[in-house]
Parts: sequence; C-alpha cells; structure tokens
Amino acid sequence: MRLSTFATLTGTFVGAAALSVVAASLSARVVEDSSAAGVARILEEDGITWAGVDANGLQLFVHGTAPSEADRFRALSLAGQVVDAARVIDELNVVEPEAIKAPRFSVEMLRNDDRISLIGLVPTSYDREALIDGLMPLADDPEDLSDLLESADFPAPETWGPAMRFAAFALADLPRAKISVNADRVLIEAMTESAEDKLRLTSKLKQAAPEDVELQLAIEAPRPVFSPFPLQMVIDEEGARLTACAADSETARAQILNAARLAGAAPESECTLALGVPSPQWGKAVAEAIGALSDIGQGSLTFSNADIALVAAEGTPADRFDRVIGSLKGDLPEAFVLDAVLPEPPNEDDAPLEFVATLSPEGQVALRGLIDNEVTRTAIDGYARAAFGSASIQLGARVDDRLPEGWRARVLAALDGLSRLENGAAVVTPGRIEISGDTGNPDASAEITALLSEKLGTENFELDVTYKEKLDPTKGIPTPEECVAQISVIIGERKITFEPGSATLDGSAKDILDEVSELLKICGDIPLEIQGHTDSQGREVMNQQLSQERAQAVLIALADRRVLTSSYRAVGYGEEEPIADNDSEEGREANRRIEFTLIQPEETPEEETTLESVEAAPKDGAEEDGGAGSDEDTE
Repeated sequence: MRLSTFATLTGTFVGAAALSVVAASLSARVVEDSSAAGVARILEEDGITWAGVDANGLQLFVHGTAPSEADRFRALSLAGQVVDAARVIDELNVVEPEAIKAPRFSVEMLRNDDRISLIGLVPTSYDREALIDGLMPLADDPEDLSDLLESADFPAPETWGPAMRFAAFALADLPRAKISVNADRVLIEAMTESAEDKLRLTSKLKQAAPEDVELQLAIEAPRPVFSPFPLQMVIDEEGARLTACAADSETARAQILNAARLAGAAPESECTLALGVPSPQWGKAVAEAIGALSDIGQGSLTFSNADIALVAAEGTPADRFDRVIGSLKGDLPEAFVLDAVLPEPPNEDDAPLEFVATLSPEGQVALRGLIDNEVTRTAIDGYARAAFGSASIQLGARVDDRLPEGWRARVLAALDGLSRLENGAAVVTPGRIEISGDTGNPDASAEITALLSEKLGTENFELDVTYKEKLDPTKGIPTPEECVAQISVIIGERKITFEPGSATLDGSAKDILDEVSELLKICGDIPLEIQGHTDSQGREVMNQQLSQERAQAVLIALADRRVLTSSYRAVGYGEEEPIADNDSEEGREANRRIEFTLIQPEETPEEETTLESVEAAPKDGAEEDGGAGSDEDTE
C-alpha cells in the first residue's frame, strides 16, 4: 500500500515536470516565431528586402548585405523597435564602397604668338615634361611658356594621350589660338591670316584628328585692323546716317546700330567688326554719344580712338547744348575724351584756363584742357607714356596763347604727383595746382609735397590724398592664418556636405567652394590641410576611409576651380576627433564635417653650442651645493 502510494506520487510529479518542459518549449517557440515574424514584417514595410531574420531562443539574428552603412544601421534600429535591442545579433555585411570617381581631366592651351600658357588638370602618369619640351620651340624664351597644370593620381583615359598629342600638333600651326582638350573632345578656337589659310588648316586638322576624339573647330579669318578706330555720324536736314562705323564685337555693334536707328538712321546701316579698339567699353561710349547728338538735334559726331569730337549745328540753343553735353560727360567711360563745340560760342576770354589729368582705377589716363604750344604737347605725351604706360594715355589738349609762362613745368610736375597715386586727378590753373586721389602708400602726401616744393618752389598747391589699406601692396595679401580664419567666415553656419554615405559633394557645396576658391587664389601657396571627419556610427575603418575620400573630393574640387593645390594635403580622421556628443543626432551632425587648418612646420631641436654646454656644466661641488640649496628651499 505504501509502495503504491509512493509510486503514484512520484508518477504525478514526473508527469507535471514533463508537462512543464513541453509548455516551456512551446512558449519559447511561440516567442521565437512571433519575434522573427514581427521584425521581418517591419523590415518589409520599410522596403528592406535585402535582410533576413532568424531566431534561436531569445536571440534574434539579422543577416544579409546592406547597400550602405546607413541602411545597415536603419535595419538594426527597426529590429530594436520590435524586440529588446540586446537580443538583436548583427550579422549584416555592407557592400564595399565604390572607389572615388576620377576627376574630369582637361587642359586649355593658349597661344599668342610666342607666349604660351597651359592651364588644367592632367593625370599624374601623363608625361608633362615631354609636352613642355615639345612646345618650347614655339616660345622665344622659356619664361614665355607658363605651366599652370595640376595633376591627380588617377588612371589616364585611353584617348587622353592621342588627344593631347593632336592638340600640341595643332598649336604649332596656330600662332593665335585657344585649344580646349579633354579625353573625348578637342575644341580649337583660332584666327588665321587669310580665308585661304582657314581652308587649308581646317582640312589638315580634320585629317590629323584621332578617330575616337571629337574635333570642334571655330577658326576665323582675320578682321581688319583700324588705326585709329573710327566712327562718324551726321544728323542734318537730309536725316541721320552713319558715314563710318567700326565695332570690336557683336554686342558692341548691336549697341551702336540700335542707338543709330533710334536717332533716325536707316535700319540697313552697317558697322564693320574690326581689331584695334581703344577700350572694351567702345560700344557703350558710342551709343551714349549718338544719343546725345540726337538730343541736341543736328550736328556731327566723330570718334578717333578714344577722342570724341561733337559739333552741334549752328543755332542750337546754348542751354540745351550745355545740358546734354554735361550729361554725356558723366555717362562716358573715363578713358574717352570729349571735345564738344557749339558754333558761335561765348567770348573765348571767359573760358577757364586749366589743364586736367585723370587717372582711373584701371590705369587709364585722360589728359585734356589747355597747353601753351606744340612743344608742350610733345613733352606731356612723352612724359605721361613713361609714367603711366604708353597704352593707357588719351591726350585731348588744345593750344591757347593766353597761358602764363612756366605752364609746361607746372603741368609736368602735376603729372609726376598724380603718378604716385592709384587713381585720382590733377588740375592745373594759373594760380593753383590741385592733386587728389587714393593711394596705398601712407607716405604719398609727404612725398608729393616734397616733389612739388622741389620743382616749383613756393607754388600754390593743394593735396587731397586718401590712404586706403586695401591698395597697400604690403597689406593686400592676407597671412596664412588670416586666410584660414577667412575660410571659417565664408563658410559660417553653412557646411560642405555630401550625398549620404558617399564622397560625392552635393549641390549645396558648390557655392561654398566657389567662394573659398576665390579666397585661396588670393592667399597663394600656403600649407593647408583639408580634414575630413565623421561621426562614430558604423565601423571605424569604414569611417576613416570615408573621411579620407571626402577630404580628397574637396581637394579635387578646388583644383578644378584653378586653385594651386601643390602645398595642400587631404587627411581623413574618421571618428577620432569629435567636437560633439555622438549620442544625439545633433552631435553626430556636427561631427560630420570638413575643416581647413594650417600645416604647422615640424619643430627641430636647437643644437646646444659649445659655450652653452660649458655654462650648463656644474662646477666642482655644485651638485652638492645645489642639493643643499634644494633642501633649504623645500624647508
């Protein structure tokens, strides 16, 4: 009886235990299946089809190959929303990132007779020395060949060599040309001596062009050269007409013809495109003068280079003439000198006796007013060309016999003073000399005062000279430290950003890099380090690689903008140098950044001289004395 009872109890406990094991197993299986199904469902809803889910007990394994580190992190985060993140086992791989895209190699070859310039980006493997040696015979002097090429360490495209050889071949036959080269295209813009030369060269170049390289030609026969550059318009009882017209560009020709038609000239009026224009603002100056002649009513207008003669018709009201001419003088570019005549002028004795010289910020000099004789004209012209440059002088003075003795010396002294300024004006009258303007020399006023005193003695003169720091050649170029500081100012609250998980600059970075490149061109050859930094998400080695590629992408972008980058280096620091907490999205955003810093020179320890060694060596008993002294000081 006792045995039966014991057996019954034992069987009951064993059965209960078995049932518990079965129930626990079933419960665990239910938890596994529901967890795996829940994670799989949320991944599928988010479009993540590349990841699979397996469960083993309470552990959940997420496996597959993610397109990027960002996708991998998103999948794990979603899984952590369904089950405890500690239960999620990461078995995801990431697609190896593509190598950084090679830059677009291109070169511009510019030739003006014996002067040649090479600008652009070439592969490091390209033999630049062979190119230079091949072009050197085209230059009279080695200094006439400017090598401004940059290089990047990427494989050269297959057609790069043939394209460059063809471009060098073409340049030899084109004394005035611009040749733009890339791997699949060569664009040649050039001027030839005649129409026959144009046909011959076109045929020759088409035959020599490589098969896999597109050839584009823009070769023109020469325009006529006019000296002086002419224009004449007449408005009289018969109407308005252009009797002579030249323009330097299609834009200038359109400006001139439009102004002539508004003044009444025939729609079919012509204007010849020619070389020899005295100013790039020729079209504007002519259009303004034609408009003034039309406002006056009748008369003639003649341009001879930058000298303008406007003669109004007899009987033109003086007040209208004065108003129109005054407005025209204000509208004309500074290089042009206007001589306006109204027949039957007031008594000539009432006209002011003065000579005026103006120096524009672009270096153009206009000389107008009165001189005492032709010898003075020759002296002024020669002196001005020596002081300011022969190409920048426009002389429009006339002889007047009422001028006082010593007029020539006073005018030359005023020109000497004006030449010490960056821009300004000098006015000479019988009783006074006035010089005003801007300078980058803080001692200019003192120097001009000494100059005028030496040449003219007690002559009455007045100076109004303003020193401007931006014109000072010793202060115009910022220091390397100032350059780096100004880069920070330019970037400000903005960031140089990239497409997610890649080293491809996004569109918003273009404007920033354009502004930074303009500054760096001014700064010159400074030792600059472009640093790439990331946040701590993802694998450390991948972050370091990504930061290096991003820094290199910025370096290449600057080189593409014609910045000299030979003294720059790109360094990726990955997640090593955070500036914010990586536990928040704001902190991670701050840590993903590009920084510009100066490369500091390595410090070399100074070698100890023999004298310093002797002075530093302890004398007899000095060690003991020093020890006693130390104890004393400690106490």
